[in-house]
Amino acid sequence: MSATAVAPLTTQDAELLVTAARNAADAAGVTVSVTVLDAGGHLLAFRRDDRAVLISGETSTRKAYTALQLDAPTADLVDAVQPGGLFHTLPTALDRPLLFIAGGVPVHRDGRLIGAVGVGGGAPDQDHGFATAAVQALV
Repeated sequence: MSATAVAPLTTQDAELLVTAARNAADAAGVTVSVTVLDAGGHLLAFRRDDRAVLISGETSTRKAYTALQLDAPTADLVDAVQPGGLFHTLPTALDRPLLFIAGGVPVHRDGRLIGAVGVGGGAPDQDHGFATAAVQALV
């Protein structure tokens, strides 16, 4: 590996992200689904909790794709898509719509984007907190 190469997100990393997000949610008494993608948008880990609302799994995935596509936490993007915001629609190269609800967080290593985690099932601010806790556990 060259000095400028950055280690990619591994399945072990992804499992840690899922566990950390679910532990944070469990501590808050919230049931969530968690999705982890690598830098190419490939699914590395997914944990759907059947006690969460059925749409939580798809929601967590879309949040992760949005955070990855825009390299920004989805919590920071909500205002941009409101009327009068910076954009209302955004073209995407990915085969799914973007979702601008807090709970998606990009994952960086050595300053480079290596993936994203998405959490669905709680209130948007809770999901954002769970996803953030997961990323902090990876560092």
